[in-house]
Amino acid sequence: MLAIIVTGHGEFARGILQSAEMIFGKAPNVTAVTLGVDESVEELVSHYRLAISRLAPITELLFLVDLWGGSPFNAASQLIAAHPDQYGLVAGLNLPMLIEALALQQQSLAEVIPQLERTARGSIRHLDLPTNTGDDETL
Repeated sequence: MLAIIVTGHGEFARGILQSAEMIFGKAPNVTAVTLGVDESVEELVSHYRLAISRLAPITELLFLVDLWGGSPFNAASQLIAAHPDQYGLVAGLNLPMLIEALALQQQSLAEVIPQLERTARGSIRHLDLPTNTGDDETL
């Protein structure tokens, strides 16, 4: 089973995981790791290591990160560099992506990552209301 660390700046990771669990339900082998205002990348790496030890045994681990190039991304990248065949990362975390990741935990990292990229792209849409035709049944 794929283990997942949801991570990001401030309380974003805990909040989005809580929201996903309201919709999907509680998932095993998933945890949120947050970056506090005064914390360094090195401290976050330590938080990740502790989270990984609590999720163990791990065959594969996916980091879902809020922002490409941010401190949570940089800290996770250090760990991925040491385990490139077991660990992966997807940045740009949003709620549909997280729910999809929870639903795909039985699949391999190689299968899950491309699916999450498609899910994230498909979740960005705008509401295009039809012009008012005078008909009250437009919605």
